[in-house]
Amino acid sequence: MTATKVDAIEERRPIGERLGRVRVASWATAALLIVAVIAAVALQPNLLTPYGVASTFATFLPLVLVAVAQAIVVIGGGLDLSAGAIVALSSVVAVQVMQGQDGSVLLGFLAALGTGVACGIVNGLVVSRLRLQPLIATFATASVFSGLALLVLPTPGGTVPAIITGTFRQAVGGIPVSVLLVVAVALGWLVLRQLRIMRHIRATGGDPAAAFASLVPVARAQLTSYALSGVICGLAGLAVLGNSGSGDPFIGGALALNSVAAVVVGGIALRGGIGSPIGAIAGAITLSLASTILFALNLPTSWRALAAGLVVILALSLSALGAPRRQR
Repeated sequence: MTATKVDAIEERRPIGERLGRVRVASWATAALLIVAVIAAVALQPNLLTPYGVASTFATFLPLVLVAVAQAIVVIGGGLDLSAGAIVALSSVVAVQVMQGQDGSVLLGFLAALGTGVACGIVNGLVVSRLRLQPLIATFATASVFSGLALLVLPTPGGTVPAIITGTFRQAVGGIPVSVLLVVAVALGWLVLRQLRIMRHIRATGGDPAAAFASLVPVARAQLTSYALSGVICGLAGLAVLGNSGSGDPFIGGALALNSVAAVVVGGIALRGGIGSPIGAIAGAITLSLASTILFALNLPTSWRALAAGLVVILALSLSALGAPRRQR
């Protein structure tokens, strides 16, 4: 299977049409991010201090990771409502394995990643082999994974090794580790997108029938997208532990829906095949800053949910301006 055949699926659309959609979505995402940064800094000037940057990005990192995981699945034409549950399960498995011991950190990392990829494979098999709708399938598996998290750790608690929490709050060369991790996630995507399997995932999301006709292994591409998502959610579980210092089986409650919102704000088409996880990172930061802004304004929690919804609607509206009339 050559890359030329896979790329031809997307090339069937006029180049101006494809670039126009991406350009408008990118500008909309950038504009929202800039407005959010300016507003947040205006309300909280200490946000740009070394401590402010470190603590802010440490809080953002789990959603950033889950948004990237969600983006890969959505680009492949799927959806993962179990992402938050996978984060919770991965984190509590890791904290139980490590038991607060620095010598067990490697086992904890492997446990979190192993749990994440196992959950992702389950999702991938259900969607690609049983051919269930991703929305329904992952809604069901989310309940299963959440139940398993409660079995592993019935109540919040446990101790995270000091080496994890300490490293998470340190700086390297004056740059907080949490910031470096966000940059590493973006760079990781730039490497990952060069792989053939990612071209297969994008082709599958863009037009499954055309991808299958072009000899793209559609089922394998779907399975791989969910497996990759699971691995990244496992990393998000570790980020949660690094930031909180303890385990919590309820931590993933809002992460799945927030990651979908971040994907939308990031200019990724929910119909699949269009967008980049880089946009999802920007979307996750934008939504997190929106919550920070509303917290600084001392508004009720209900207003924060309303504002997040308005941001998503605004992003959708701006992105729709770049869509061809026949697709609106």
